[in-house]
Amino acid sequence: MSLSVVIHAAHDLRVEQVDAPDPAPGEVRIRIGRGGICGSDLHYFHAGGFGAVKLREPMVLGHEAAGVVEAVGQGVTHVVPGDAVAVNPSLPCGACAQCLAGRPNHCLEMRFLGSAMRMPHVGGAFRAHFTTEAARAVKLPAGLSVERAAFAEPLSVVLHAAAQAGPLLGARVLVTGSGPIGVLCAAVARLGGAREVVVTDLLPEPLAIARAMGADVTHAVATNPHALAPYAAGKGYFDVVFEASGSAPALAAGLAVARPGGVMVQLGLGGDIALPLGALVSREVRLTGSFRFHHEFGHALEVLAAGRIDPTPMLTEVVPLAEAGRAFALASDRKRAMKVQIAF
Repeated sequence: MSLSVVIHAAHDLRVEQVDAPDPAPGEVRIRIGRGGICGSDLHYFHAGGFGAVKLREPMVLGHEAAGVVEAVGQGVTHVVPGDAVAVNPSLPCGACAQCLAGRPNHCLEMRFLGSAMRMPHVGGAFRAHFTTEAARAVKLPAGLSVERAAFAEPLSVVLHAAAQAGPLLGARVLVTGSGPIGVLCAAVARLGGAREVVVTDLLPEPLAIARAMGADVTHAVATNPHALAPYAAGKGYFDVVFEASGSAPALAAGLAVARPGGVMVQLGLGGDIALPLGALVSREVRLTGSFRFHHEFGHALEVLAAGRIDPTPMLTEVVPLAEAGRAFALASDRKRAMKVQIAF
């Protein structure tokens, strides 16, 4: 058995024992060291799900995790007990039409950790001991700690978005939304050689972290709603816009300042919103979505191991497993928290 973070319903989060069996053939058991609380975990915590995805049974949360292999099942050779690993939450089938077309992040049979899309739900990695498919265990590069490796999943999301945007060398980049994904967009833009990185958010507090992660200029648009107006002159200024908030005003603001022929990458998820077609069409802005990741997970580990991106400014607090409720409450407060991790 293993102490785990289990969501039963909105605001019904419990630390309780869950099975952690010996690994079967093709499986591993991992002693989880760190797990980061993500926005989707918070949706389950506050609302029991999001959109059409709703909890129908208790589920272990968590898909940002890393730890050490405890045991391996028959046939597992790429890791051995004692290896430090990151847990890849994405497990495409490899056989459906999307996988065969080279789009495994759109797998029709995807089993993503901590997800209520399927029934039974796919339990997550927020547990002290986690028995799972061996393919999810990715051995850490030399020198990369378990603590830093727990940032690999959100960084993978942003690396995939950067690939959607195209070359960033010399680009003027705007990021709307300064949550964990937004500040990692700033870091990846800087890594890619952007000449200027501007980040906006409603609140000033997360913008301080955006600056620590590579932003040149930040604007708190709740107190200064016209902060981006100067960038709209001459049909726009930014070569690339990463929209990381999922809000209609941010989408409109980003389109208003994207230059003709610029690229806008939509990462933030929200409800259906109106699209300013005039700005999109008249300036030939390319608007593209970005969903999850695939090979970028290994790339993220390499970037973290090489120290090319330092995620530590994002880390607000490491909270013990026994205080998981407090960890989720803290992670929900954007004035106080950017990324909260649970120590297992």
